[in-house]
Amino acid sequence: MNVQTKEKGFTIIEVVLVLAIAGLIFLMVFIALPALQRNQRDTQRRNDIGRVQTALASFSSANRGAIPTNWTNFTTQYLSVGGDSFIDPSGAVAGQPSQTTYNFTSRTATSAVGAFSSDAGTGLTQNVIFYTTSAICDPNDSSLAQAAGSRKVAFRIALEGGGTYCVNN
Repeated sequence: MNVQTKEKGFTIIEVVLVLAIAGLIFLMVFIALPALQRNQRDTQRRNDIGRVQTALASFSSANRGAIPTNWTNFTTQYLSVGGDSFIDPSGAVAGQPSQTTYNFTSRTATSAVGAFSSDAGTGLTQNVIFYTTSAICDPNDSSLAQAAGSRKVAFRIALEGGGTYCVNN
């Protein structure tokens, strides 16, 4: 009688198939991860603009409805209170690796917010919050503002994922 013994183990095809599936899973994760991080930073920027709105409402109620004329003082007194930080989620700015705080930059109502990487060649990047006094967001184009009452302010920020986020006080 011939007794056949079967050795236990995996065939080479089974091993290669498992490695190929694992490789595809890792590839999908590494492709999706940067997009997820970019979306998370954009969400933080939107939340920070909401924080500016709240601080502006607090400033206005403490100053008889007026809006700030000195945005640096406004940032220090209303946004960075008690050691709290008000920084861009990406961390560094091109050419200035230690600068992470948001910069407030004035724009006219018809001046569009530039692309994410650079605003019209000025070197300004994603850590810039553009404000337009006496204006509200243009409902047809979030990168623009349109004229409004003297106590209105439109805040705009370029998003890393593309486009512009605009809110009014």
